[in-house]
Parts: sequence; structure tokens; C-alpha cells
Amino acid sequence: GHLKDLEIVFSVGSPVDSSQMPTSLNPLGKIPALVLENGKTLFDSRVICRYLDEMAGNRYYPKSDLYDVLTLEALADGIMDAAILMIYEVRCRDDGERSEAWVEGQWAKVVRALDRLEAEGVTGTINMGQIALGCALGYLDFRHQDRNWRENRPTLAAWFEGFSKRMSMAETVPHA
Repeated sequence: GHLKDLEIVFSVGSPVDSSQMPTSLNPLGKIPALVLENGKTLFDSRVICRYLDEMAGNRYYPKSDLYDVLTLEALADGIMDAAILMIYEVRCRDDGERSEAWVEGQWAKVVRALDRLEAEGVTGTINMGQIALGCALGYLDFRHQDRNWRENRPTLAAWFEGFSKRMSMAETVPHA
């Protein structure tokens, strides 16, 4: 569901140029940040999603399987973190400073997570763990097409194929 009277302001910055990041909202200089009516700021996707879900009636963090949802969300966030760190290593470091071993170590984390998801499957009513996973897999498609995460993971690939057709996913596919 959508929350009424929610103003969204999009801000684009550089991960290496802190002057472009909203440090007045988040001292870590990271996005996203959500400014509440009382002036307080929430930051980190997990915190913001949890807050918005609570405002909307706890639909995506159901109490009945909360820890399963939180664990899936953490696994998806770990995939995203490793995938982003791979990009930073390649784009933000000079050629002589890059560590291919470090990049491959990050990819190994992604592979282990994907293999577990393939083995366990992703089932049940849509929840925040699934949303985070959909975003992480979409990011792999966007930034790591050459890695072919779908290879040997037909169950996970089929789940993502269906999930990515959701309007909320289709309308937010990133473009280069």
C-alpha cells in the first residue's frame, strides 16, 4: 500500500565525493534518508522500510515469521553490499591499487548466498526479505551482467523472473 502525504525528494550523489552527499541528514553521507514530520531523520534502507511498514500496518514484516523475513533481508543486503563493493573497487581505485583477489572474494560471498537461496527456495507471501532480494538480484543484472548469476540456479532465476514483473519492480528498474 501507499502512504498518504509522503513527500519524496530524490538526491543523487557520488560515493567518493562527500560534498555531494546529504551529510546534514545522515552523518555517514549515505542515502536513503527519511525526514519525519517531527524533524528527526531515519537512515538506512532497513530502518526506513521497517518504519514505513509499521505506518502501513506491518504487512511486509509479519510477526508470524519475522525472523525468517529479517534473515532473508540480511542475506539480500549482504548480496547488495558485496556487489556494490565490487563496483567501488573497480571504479574508484586506480589500476595499480585494485585488488582482483578482493573483488573475487566479494563475488564468492554473493555466490554462496545465491547458492543457499537456490537450495532453500524463496516462497510464501511477499515480505521485505523478498523485496530486498528482488532489489539485490536486479542490481546484479544492472551492474554485474557478465557474472551470470542465473547459471545453475533455475529455481531462483524463475522466482526472480516472476517477481521482477511486479509493477513496483518494473517501474523502478535502473537505467545506465
